[in-house]
Amino acid sequence: MNQKQYNMLINGELVSASSTFSVVNPDNENVLASVPQVEASQVELALNSAHSSFDVWAATSLAKRTELMLEYATVLEQHKDEIVDILISETGKPLDNAEYDFGMLTTCLRYFVEEAKRIEQPVIIDPDGRFHHYVQRQPLGVVVGFLAWNFPLLNFGYKLAPALAAGCTSIIKPSQVTPLATLRCAELALKVGFPAGVINVITSNDYDVTNPLLTSAIPSLFTMIGSTNSGIKAMQTACTSIKHFSVELGGNAPVVVYDDADVKKAAQNIIDLKFANSGQVCVSPNRCFVHESVYQEFLAQAKAHAEGLVLGAGRKEGRLMGPVINEKERTRILGLINGAIAGGAKAELGGAVPAELTQGFYLEPTILSGVSLDMGVAREEIFGPVLPVIPYSDKDDVIALANDCEFGLAAYVYTTNLQRGMRAANEIQAGSVCVNEVHYAVQLPHGGLKQSGVGKDCSRYSLEEYLTNKRVSILVND
Repeated sequence: MNQKQYNMLINGELVSASSTFSVVNPDNENVLASVPQVEASQVELALNSAHSSFDVWAATSLAKRTELMLEYATVLEQHKDEIVDILISETGKPLDNAEYDFGMLTTCLRYFVEEAKRIEQPVIIDPDGRFHHYVQRQPLGVVVGFLAWNFPLLNFGYKLAPALAAGCTSIIKPSQVTPLATLRCAELALKVGFPAGVINVITSNDYDVTNPLLTSAIPSLFTMIGSTNSGIKAMQTACTSIKHFSVELGGNAPVVVYDDADVKKAAQNIIDLKFANSGQVCVSPNRCFVHESVYQEFLAQAKAHAEGLVLGAGRKEGRLMGPVINEKERTRILGLINGAIAGGAKAELGGAVPAELTQGFYLEPTILSGVSLDMGVAREEIFGPVLPVIPYSDKDDVIALANDCEFGLAAYVYTTNLQRGMRAANEIQAGSVCVNEVHYAVQLPHGGLKQSGVGKDCSRYSLEEYLTNKRVSILVND
């Protein structure tokens, strides 16, 4: 791909900067493009433009916001092939994963603007009959959003769409690793006619320059998708004024496969999710607890299904699994694998860099057996194509094992016993629990407990994060 000039969107204009940084294709390690390193004055301009345009956008009717957001979704779809190609090049995704990533952006634009029409403004009864009380929902203010690199456009949709629908203005910073498709989508927003300053998208790999986005008193909400450590640091930095926070952070999702489960379905379901996006998914299954009576059967079924994966990106044939994002991440993941094997675990499949691929940050899909709970691969978020399978017996409290973790984002349960499934769903400490099949959708709330964050993405619960709860009382009977 020829290097294209990418610009930031600030105050309704495409702008460059005096310095840039490079974006690398993880499939072949080539430099794709250089993108602007935002300057301090541009950060200030983005804050001021979002602040000044807030009153205009907040006063724009929902009907007009609907018109613009639906037109934006249409414009994006008219450029789908171009955007998907950019996304593939900067992430190393297979085509189907890239199309899903892109599709979630347009889905979010359409969903949230419709959901905004269903926001309730409840009336509160006055015991004395003197007042008419009601709760008024109004746009919260300026939103600052920091995005993760694993699903650039899905993450963009998760943050931009509810902000626009609610009447908020926003400043979005995509990950420095995968900013290209987001910048192109921001450029296309100019074709729609949003008021200047409503959407601002900046790029940087220097937190000292972008920290004013957090420390400024202008933003009303800071929202992000990323690691727990990054979230804690960002929230600490932002506590210079009163702000709302909505952050989706790390995960270490447990899977519980009971002895009465449909083992083949469970194995295939978990393998499909585990190796989707090369394991770089916040809700990816990380600790797979399988009852000892079906442990060997599960391993055999999981290995057979995973062996059908083909390493490759883009439009290649087969059930593709792409590279991990960069050499730093590959080295970290290999360290977890090697540490587990040194501690007595066995690589039932994979466990190494594929010898036949001399370019790109590829790692074999890996299944580990004999994993103990004190291993790093079981204690840390893997965020890569590694599935540790851990046996348990009737003597173990498997729910306690699943909950023995600082994270609480997602969990998965496989059983044909309804009572057992309901109990597990009730007792597992996670923001979402899927029983017998993995399922995520824009209308379903997504967010974590414990150290996995606060607030929600997707669903009406996400939209509410961008709105006030103002109580209004009108004297009607003096």
